[in-house]
Amino acid sequence: MKDILIIGGGLGGLITSICLADKGYNVLVIEKKEYPFHKVCGEYISNEVKPFLQSIGLNLADLCPSEISRLKVTSPLGAEVNMQLDLGGFGLSRYTLDRALYELAKSKGVSFLLKGQVEDVNFEGDSFNIKLQDGSEHYARIVVGSFGKRSNLDRQLNRKFFFKRSPYIGVKYHIRTEFPDDLIALHNFKDGYCGISKIEDNKYCLCYLSSRNNLKDHGNIDEMEKEVLFRNRHLKYIFENSDFLYKKPEVINEISFEKKEAVSNHLLFCGDAAGMISPLCGNGMAMAIHSAKILSELISIHFVKSSLDRQLLEAQYSSKWNELFSTRLFVGRQIQKLFGQDLMTELSIRFLNSAKPVSRQLIKMTHGKPF
Repeated sequence: MKDILIIGGGLGGLITSICLADKGYNVLVIEKKEYPFHKVCGEYISNEVKPFLQSIGLNLADLCPSEISRLKVTSPLGAEVNMQLDLGGFGLSRYTLDRALYELAKSKGVSFLLKGQVEDVNFEGDSFNIKLQDGSEHYARIVVGSFGKRSNLDRQLNRKFFFKRSPYIGVKYHIRTEFPDDLIALHNFKDGYCGISKIEDNKYCLCYLSSRNNLKDHGNIDEMEKEVLFRNRHLKYIFENSDFLYKKPEVINEISFEKKEAVSNHLLFCGDAAGMISPLCGNGMAMAIHSAKILSELISIHFVKSSLDRQLLEAQYSSKWNELFSTRLFVGRQIQKLFGQDLMTELSIRFLNSAKPVSRQLIKMTHGKPF
């Protein structure tokens, strides 16, 4: 019987495990892959997380992240807005960051079961029974779901968002190219947008969200990029003048921005499993880290020795999660509606360019304060 079992070893799962191990809990993380690995992610993180990451013992300077202070947004028809980012951020690949957090977690006594595929989670009495694909079973007082944007476990748990088809796919490359070190750019195209920013080792993350219809209409990713993304001259230039470092891109399907719940069937969700902000807002990684922080703090308050006030833990976590993130998610969904069609994107960017105070306020509303 573990104190805490965490399904998914991404940002939310790793941060939660580190914080709880620091408090003396017996923690097991089940991750279906082996570290290090790539993930579809924009790999830009708001500076709001820096004090916290330092407090848990992660020295970011050792990972050589880029420092990002400027934002550019463009439309396929040529409009653009350029802004300074008040808080700023940094660029760091998930390959590097997750590996560093994994090593930190192990050093603090967290147990890992890698290449483990969870098939079923059942709440029985006052604890959980977790069944894996290989037939093994594990038991825990608390289970944290940190298994990303979409998982077969969401189906098994009957989460409503899972049964609503999502029109989006995500595609990511690492490239070497000529691009300003301190800039993150969001280049829009029909039914999607592409972000580019520097990460470590003089590399750049090129990650885009596109509709499934774009892919269906053009048959494959390469043709879709040439026929759809290249209509934005900035993207055409980047794709034609860069060294692509992957043999093939990382791809994920069914990216959903539907509302989710932070607690369901007594599971506590964090990161993208609890809610996903539009990638256009560039703040998903910071939200995952912050949600893991508040979850681990509440667990340590309500799970003392063998005494667990599950009802109060679940209620307070749901309340705190909504307090911190529901407005960000709502604003992100509204902003996303302004982009995707050429004329609407053009008009939106022109407006944002002429109303910089509004633009800065929108950025603040989708980001948090340092914690």
